[in-house]
Amino acid sequence: MSSRRRIVAWCLAVFAAACRGESARPLATDAPAAVAALTDSAFGALVARISEAGGYFDTDNLISNERAYLKVIGALERRGVHGGAYVGVGPDQNFSYIAHIRPAVAFLIDIRRDNLLQHLLLRALLERAPTRLEFLAGLHGRAPPAEPEAWRGRPIEDLVAWIDHAPADTVAVEALHADIAAAVAAYGVPLSAADQATIRRFHQAFIDAGPDLRFTSLGRAPRPYYPTYRQLALETDLDDRPASYLADADDYAFLRGLEMDGLVVPVVGDLAGDHALREIGRVMREMDVRLSAFYVSNVEFYLWQAGTFPNWIANLATLPASDDAVIIRSYFPNFGRRHPSAVPGYYATQMLQPVSTLAAGGFDDYWEVVTRGALPLAPGGAR
Repeated sequence: MSSRRRIVAWCLAVFAAACRGESARPLATDAPAAVAALTDSAFGALVARISEAGGYFDTDNLISNERAYLKVIGALERRGVHGGAYVGVGPDQNFSYIAHIRPAVAFLIDIRRDNLLQHLLLRALLERAPTRLEFLAGLHGRAPPAEPEAWRGRPIEDLVAWIDHAPADTVAVEALHADIAAAVAAYGVPLSAADQATIRRFHQAFIDAGPDLRFTSLGRAPRPYYPTYRQLALETDLDDRPASYLADADDYAFLRGLEMDGLVVPVVGDLAGDHALREIGRVMREMDVRLSAFYVSNVEFYLWQAGTFPNWIANLATLPASDDAVIIRSYFPNFGRRHPSAVPGYYATQMLQPVSTLAAGGFDDYWEVVTRGALPLAPGGAR
């Protein structure tokens, strides 16, 4: 049976009750051919099926604190990491990896339920914004220009500059909040009044701070190396090419299409837990897709400290993975040890490692985790 037929059969079998009486959203024209779009009720059912009870981490984590996050893009392209299933943690830094890898489906797993809520917000904003500038305007509470289509091919620098100089539209913001609340309520994920309040609070944080928004820790002082939203949007790969999902209209369109098809699936789960990640593996097998990339940020540092790192490795080993599947990891030199792949001028290091290397286990310490089998980021074998 072909991948398309298996995934169609999967949708019909697993979500028949949820889908009955509804029509699925049409596929985006540039979406992978082997994907069947999910209705909202099917999407909500899948989120519930995979998710665990939420846990705690001391940050709102509205944006990444990994300014070097795009330095792996060239290496991903040269390695041919493409299609399949993508898994990642955290907020919208995942979108840039998704835009370049073009997976058939993406699962965004995080121990914080707040991360799921933020991704529902981002999905609603993406769906209502055909262009990148309309998305940035909605995210930051600005009224878009009269002819946003005229900005479709403009460079990301122009879009960010426009947002920087556009005032927040206080009248329109209330209507926008209402639109978002209605949209996320329709996604099939049960939401409490507190959940809706959290979504509104997160959105208001982007509106109030604008592109100056930074990563916020609840129990730690801000670090001077934390980038702003502006810096992350304008960041480049190792060849100094703008490489975020907002830098290219086609990349944005791909991501938006995947979101509109319900195939960017946020779930609550611990990488070392006993359910969510293993359930993602079961769903991947039912959909007949294999893992192409897993973005773990620096979560493993905390798993190592907590003594649950072996559980994470055991869970990873249950995922069906392609031969070239990679781990995308961030390393922070908090103990003064510089990573071999470090890029001058950047505090954190983004690196790649074969999934097979990590899944083999047998690590003596965290340094070995982040260095064993690290793939070169630059052409010619240089890290």
